[in-house]
Amino acid sequence: MSDAHTDEGVVVYWRPGCTFCMKLRAQLRFARLRHTKVNIWRDPDAAAFVRSVADGNETVPTVTVAGRPMVNPTLRQLREAVRAYAPHLQPKRDT
Repeated sequence: MSDAHTDEGVVVYWRPGCTFCMKLRAQLRFARLRHTKVNIWRDPDAAAFVRSVADGNETVPTVTVAGRPMVNPTLRQLREAVRAYAPHLQPKRDT
């Protein structure tokens, strides 16, 4: 797995055709939460990582926040994880 997968940010592991992935990625864009996307069908190491945290399955979206894995999280769960483990990544609010 490349260094981009192990950084302290938000990493979304996804695959083409996954409607849950499309929904979460759209929500992340709307929430202006910066993230890195990793297609598990193009990255065997990423697919192996997902299997290692999803009971042997390639369940996507799987997301890491500051290295902490979450399998098929809601946007609310992601926001809570960012607040707890990577508050510097929270989008700035317009005033």
